[in-house]
Amino acid sequence: MNLRSKTNTFSPGLIAGPVVALLVLIFGNLYPGKPEVTYTLAVALLMAIWWITEAVPLAVTSLLPVALFPLLGIMEGKAVAATYFNHVIFLFLGGFILALAMQKWNLHRRIALKILMLTGTSPARILLGFMFATAFLSMWISNTATAMLMIPIVMSIIQELSKSNTEKTIGRFSIGLLLGIAYSASIGGIATLVGTPPNLSFARIFHIYFQDAPEISFARWFIFALPISIAFFTIAYFYLYLSFRPKKKDWQSSSSQMFRKQYSKLGRMSYEELVVFIAFIMIALLWLLRADIDLGFIRITGWSNIFNTPDYIDDGTIAIFIAVVLFAIPSGKRNQGRIMDWKTAVNLPWAIVLLFGGGFALASGFKESGLSSWFGEQLSFVDQASPIVIIFTIAILMTFLTELTSNTATTEMILPILAGLSVSIEINPLYLMLPATLSASMAFMLPVATPPNAIIFGTNRLRVIDMAKTGLILNILGTIIVTLGVYFLGSLIFDMDINSFPAWTTPVK
Repeated sequence: MNLRSKTNTFSPGLIAGPVVALLVLIFGNLYPGKPEVTYTLAVALLMAIWWITEAVPLAVTSLLPVALFPLLGIMEGKAVAATYFNHVIFLFLGGFILALAMQKWNLHRRIALKILMLTGTSPARILLGFMFATAFLSMWISNTATAMLMIPIVMSIIQELSKSNTEKTIGRFSIGLLLGIAYSASIGGIATLVGTPPNLSFARIFHIYFQDAPEISFARWFIFALPISIAFFTIAYFYLYLSFRPKKKDWQSSSSQMFRKQYSKLGRMSYEELVVFIAFIMIALLWLLRADIDLGFIRITGWSNIFNTPDYIDDGTIAIFIAVVLFAIPSGKRNQGRIMDWKTAVNLPWAIVLLFGGGFALASGFKESGLSSWFGEQLSFVDQASPIVIIFTIAILMTFLTELTSNTATTEMILPILAGLSVSIEINPLYLMLPATLSASMAFMLPVATPPNAIIFGTNRLRVIDMAKTGLILNILGTIIVTLGVYFLGSLIFDMDINSFPAWTTPVK
């Protein structure tokens, strides 16, 4: 599936999107006196419908905020344009340049054959292997970086498997494999405080508002979130396997011995492969060890502290640095130029860059217009509901809200609202803030929902509808897991009692 939609055929979404947006604009009045709240919702619905139906090319839909936000008075044109490039975009570009270098020198095939030699070619084992590796890595480095590391490897695996299977058979299984990587990156990230930005945002905001509360340490969070992550990982694995497994009669399984023969034909690793492999290892280690890692019982100081301004350095800095170095190192072969060249780099999926940018612009619109705050204020009714209903309501609202917005930006907007709400209705703030934090990482329906979703969509091997149908079920399952996890496990780990209002809940002004 290419990012270019079939614009020569009629799509119901082409008409439905503008109609729904106009109805909201004409009849909606979400926040009297602040029409930009309603305008932002109208633009969001238009973009969501066009993204899901692919009525126009996805990259084109992603450009709508550039035109509509200034016209509707939501954001200035300069401010909107600035959201389309940030450190996550550069992380994406640097990571993809490394992936293209791996493909240029055939390193991806060497790694793929080695993995197949170890796991075998059973669909169940291949899917489990990639999902487990992705989830484990995303516990320690960013979800985006993890997905970027896995993509060139999984694409080469798909290429190897397609040699012994029909395109139809491998095509459907590859959708499940790619979705497994994207979803595992998000699911694994919730297990640790450093695994995903919303977790760190929660720890910071909770401490700011409730300075006398018990510390949310790395170890305490890990004990709480790891079982939730494992439970949801297990459900997601079986769901994806049952949904996308090929029929036994259609699957042609090659022996590990055959892959050993193919691997031996590659010969010794070339100088160019070695350089790219070292770059691959370096970027993983630099991402992993950049910032301080506080495990509760031990603290590992990040390498960025050797600089005067460690906070200036992010994952995008590392990705671009390694990418630039690859353009500078000469090849060992005559007339082969450098390890990386621009002729290869032009194959970057620029449409996905715009898709990323559209998601960031929409998230900024939610924040600047006040639509995120409006969604949070709609929770004021929960003081009359039972605790488990409150948790479920927050979880499902946050899950579907982050389908269209940055999970970090949404977390930053919603958590302060929930902190204040918990005091006004006299409930332990953790009952509100924990499900919101976890659910910020549980958006699986749209490419713009999370960077891993966008990255696997950039492979052009699946459609939005594939992700939307699969992701909808996982969104609901994730909401249920989060609700049960917070209500039962959270109460135990964080000493939460629904019948008592903690003494430390006086918020800091």
